[in-house]
Amino acid sequence: MKYQDIIDKYYESGSPLREILIRHSRSVADKALAIARAKHLNLDYRDVETAAMLHDIGIYQTDAPGIQCFGKEPYLRHGVLGAELLRREGAPAWIARVAERHTGAGLTAEEIKRQGLPLPTDRDLVPETLLERLICYADKFFSKSGDMKEKPLERVRASMAKFGPESLRRFEELNREFS
Repeated sequence: MKYQDIIDKYYESGSPLREILIRHSRSVADKALAIARAKHLNLDYRDVETAAMLHDIGIYQTDAPGIQCFGKEPYLRHGVLGAELLRREGAPAWIARVAERHTGAGLTAEEIKRQGLPLPTDRDLVPETLLERLICYADKFFSKSGDMKEKPLERVRASMAKFGPESLRRFEELNREFS
C-alpha cells in the first residue's frame, strides 16, 4: 500500500488542507523514524513512515476551519473516521488501528463514556502496539496550526494535563518509553 495514493485520493492537489496534512504528517514521520533508529526499535521503517503519513487521514471529514477542515463531524472523531476510511480502502488493520488510537494519549472506553465524547464506547482507543505508541507519541509534538514547529516537551505535558491526569499519565509512560 502506498500512502501517497490514499492522500491523493482524498486531498486535492495544491489545497491548503493537503499542505497542512502533509507537513504535519511528515514532521510526525520524521520524529518517529528518528526515535525508531535511535532506540533500535524492532519496527519496519517503511511501516513507521506509512502509519505516520496516514494517522490523520480522516481530518477532512471534520469541522475544524482553523486548519481548513470543513466537514460535519467533530474534530475529535478524526481518528475513528480515518480508521474507517482506511478499512474501506483495504489498508491493513494495523494502519487503521494507528489512526484510531492516536488521539490524545489514547482514551479508554470508560473515559469516553464518562466525558460523553462522540466516540465508540465499546472498546478502548488506547495505543497498544509498539508502532501505535510510537506514532501517538511523535504526534503530540506537532500541531496542525500555527508555526507547526516541534513543541518542547514541557508544552506537550501542559497540553496533555488539560485533558486530565489519565491523559498526562499515559503520555508520561510514552515519554519514558521513547525519550
